[in-house]
Order: sequence, then structure tokens, then C-alpha cells
Amino acid sequence: MSAVSSRLPVFPWDKLEPYKKTAAAHPDGIVDLSVGTPVDPVPELIRRALVEAADSPGYPTVWGTAALRDAITGWCERRLGARGIAHPNVLPVVGSKELVAWLPTQLGLGPGDKVAYPRLAYPTYEVGARLVGATPVVYDDPTELDPAGLRLLWLNSPSNPTGRVTGKDELTRIVAWAREHGVLVLSDECYLELGWEADPVSVLHEDVCGGSYDGIVAVHSLSKRSNLAGYRAAFVAGDASVLGELLRIRKHGGMMTPAPVQAATVAALGDDAHVREQRERYAERRAALRTALVAHGFRIEHSEASLYLWATRDEPCWDTVGYLADLGVLVAPGDFYGTAGERFVRVAFTATDERVAAAVKRLA
Repeated sequence: MSAVSSRLPVFPWDKLEPYKKTAAAHPDGIVDLSVGTPVDPVPELIRRALVEAADSPGYPTVWGTAALRDAITGWCERRLGARGIAHPNVLPVVGSKELVAWLPTQLGLGPGDKVAYPRLAYPTYEVGARLVGATPVVYDDPTELDPAGLRLLWLNSPSNPTGRVTGKDELTRIVAWAREHGVLVLSDECYLELGWEADPVSVLHEDVCGGSYDGIVAVHSLSKRSNLAGYRAAFVAGDASVLGELLRIRKHGGMMTPAPVQAATVAALGDDAHVREQRERYAERRAALRTALVAHGFRIEHSEASLYLWATRDEPCWDTVGYLADLGVLVAPGDFYGTAGERFVRVAFTATDERVAAAVKRLA
């Protein structure tokens, strides 16, 4: 029996452990800005919905409750500008990473097929391709790719790690190209609510997709917008034929969002106030860290959206990681996201106000 893990790269975060130990030895403790994990409380109305649904002894359904599907379609129409979106166009998933990693498997991809993603990208796009033996392909402009054998095209705006936002015209051009060549587009939009210097647009917006969801699927998560990373609450929306196939497969696989989490998702998608409050927290942390990093000699590129600052001192990224670890600050090396990031680090501003203030003080 061959080990499937042999197809995969070394889990990148394991490489960071020695630097984490160095940072943790700082007299005032570590400031961990490496992983973009939420640290602020889950909003009360979401916790209340979870508790009220806690008595859920029966199996949930893979497609979710009608109330959940109503909440997702309503949010997509209100927030994304998706017109005429209905229940067949949405599907809850057990966290977006699960979807990204296993989508090529569920689409029936394999050797000879190609999966494309940005040159600087979330590593799980590559993992999903390698799990099925497909060929991973990176791009700067996807419309310059050879479409032969290209079965799945990942877009990511706002980008992880760079925070770059793909504009409406560019998205429209890419979607038209993909449709012309029969390539399925998956748009990872998990940071869409976190635009700072740009207003991110979904591929589901009627101006981008022309009012049709054929050949496009958007991925959304509540982890960042609602502090629900621990809940594993996410969904996909778009092409009904693609989602219908995924639903049939996921029923057999038992890929069910727990019933209390479904209820919590309904509450979260129905309330915009907690999203605005969380944005304000992140905006303050972002401003403080950006000012401190620039004053310390860093250059910030892109970073107009998402929860990260894409920073460089024009040196190998691991040198920067080591330098900051000696100050008790842990960041992610840019080469986790591709060789094009080997002179950058990704700085998350998801730490508490107190820890962000500590990082600013050390950088000063």
C-alpha cells in the first residue's frame, strides 16, 4: 500500500517550529503573527444560536436546512451582487480548507489533468492537485495558460498571502476566457469582506458573470469575518450542475456541517453589525503594524485587502523570519506560498490588541 502522503510536500508550518521556540523565549513572550487565526470572541448572537440548537440528536443533512440555504442565497445577493441565486446554487461545506483540498478528488480529476493557481498562493491548491495525481500549474495571468487538459482554475481575490485584489474588469476577462475553453473556475473569496484600500468583487457579481453561474463557483468562509474558524463554517455558491454533483458525492461521504453550526451560520450571515465591529479591530491593528514595519525599514507590497501585510527587507525570507524571531515576533516566510515569495514575509494582524502593541514596541 503506497502512502498518499508521499505525493505531498513537507507540511510547511513544521519548518517554523525552531523560530517559534526562539520567539517564545523573549522575556515578554511571543507575538505570533504567523497564522491568520482569529483571536477575538465569537459574537454573542452566534454563540446564542449555537447553544439554542445544541439539542440536535439526529443527523444533519449535507445540503443543510432550508433556513441555511435561505441565509446563504440572501447573503450572496445582498453582499456579492449575485442575482437570481437559488438553493441549487449553494452548498455548505465543512470549512473551506476541506473543500479546497478534496475538490479535485470530488470532481474526478486525475493524472493527465491540470489544476492551475496563482504563482503566489495558498498551499492547499497544490495539495488538492497532488492528492489525485493531477499536474499543478502556476500562473501570473491565467489567460496565458495552455487550456489543453486544464480542468480546474483557482482564482484568489483578495489574495492569501499578498492581499492583492483582482479588479472587476480583470475577473470578467478571466471568466470569459475560461468559459470559452471549458475550464471550471473556482474563486476563493474568503477574505472578500476585508478590503482596506480596494473593494473586492465576487465572480458571482452580475457584472462579472453576466447573470449566469455556468462554469463558476465561489468559495466563502465565516472563519475570518465572524471569528468562526473553530466552527468550520463555509459554503460554495455558483454553478448548479457542479454543486449538484458535489452534493451527490458528499452525501455518500457523510460530509455534513453539524446542525448547531448550521444554525450559527444562519445567525452570522443575517447580521452585518458584528462584521463591521471586527473590521474596525483589524483596521486598527493593521494600521499600527504597517506603520511600525515601514518605520523599521520594511517595504509593504499589495496588502490592499485580507488579514496580512506582505512585507520585505529585500533579503531571503528566512533571514527576516530569524531576525524577527529574535525580537519575539513570529511571521510566516514567503516561500511557504511559492518561490516567488522567497524575499517576503507574511505578517498577520490577527493577534490581540495587547500583542500587536507589544510587536510595535519591539519594532520601535
